[in-house]
Amino acid sequence: MPPVGLIAGSGRFPLLVLEAAHRLGDEVTVIAVEEEASRDLEEAARRHGATLHWVSLGQLGRAIALLKRAGVTRAVMAGQVKHTKIFSNIVPDLTLLSVLTRLKARNTDALIAAVADVMREKGIELLDSTLFLRPLLAREGPLTARAPSPDEAADFAFGYRMADAIASLDIGQTIVVKDRAVVAVEAMEGTDEVIARAGRLAGPGCRVVKVAKPAQDMRFDVPVVGLSTIDAMREAGATALTIDAGRTLVLDGGAFYRAADAAGIAVVGRRPPMES
Repeated sequence: MPPVGLIAGSGRFPLLVLEAAHRLGDEVTVIAVEEEASRDLEEAARRHGATLHWVSLGQLGRAIALLKRAGVTRAVMAGQVKHTKIFSNIVPDLTLLSVLTRLKARNTDALIAAVADVMREKGIELLDSTLFLRPLLAREGPLTARAPSPDEAADFAFGYRMADAIASLDIGQTIVVKDRAVVAVEAMEGTDEVIARAGRLAGPGCRVVKVAKPAQDMRFDVPVVGLSTIDAMREAGATALTIDAGRTLVLDGGAFYRAADAAGIAVVGRRPPMES
């Protein structure tokens, strides 16, 4: 089998993909985004026998060339590249420039879908980013020792309509509500920061609603939660979290649920509307 390409952003997601691919016997070539990826990838690549290249965010052509040189025909994107990077001082190479100049909007879906199209043209197919981590996808129903209270469930029911709407517009995937009022809406800042902002605005008692997009492309921008999500909720005084079953990766597995239980936070997996 040809090696698998791993395009690595920030967080533990790429490390888990690398470990899982190695466990399955796949040879992996890692393209680590210099501005985002953890340096822990260097040791992980050595441990798992993977080839690692550090590539700047603007060097799409170089990334594709390195993957092609390694014989890669299929690749996975894992880990966050902050949306604000789209507006940063990156210097795009000619390949990325050709992508940017034909975009009508610089939102996540449009940008990464265009990158995926270019990669396909070069003979590299982007795979479902959860391919190696299916056991970590959230299940449906209560996921913690404590189920949501009636008030928390009412806030969830209130929040789903707005959360689904902003996700469908590719604005963000998380909103925070309290007493049937929207406290904070995620845009480019990320889940943990929007939770912190909600805590400052409304104090304890907020509930977090994190959803997948109505037609979620599982190749990229898949909803992710982890221990940092629970830490952010605990610090903000948020009491409950809902995530979409089968569409959300729980990166820290059992440790995530144990941390939620220790903090008294209820977590529930919603069946996405498209599966109802």
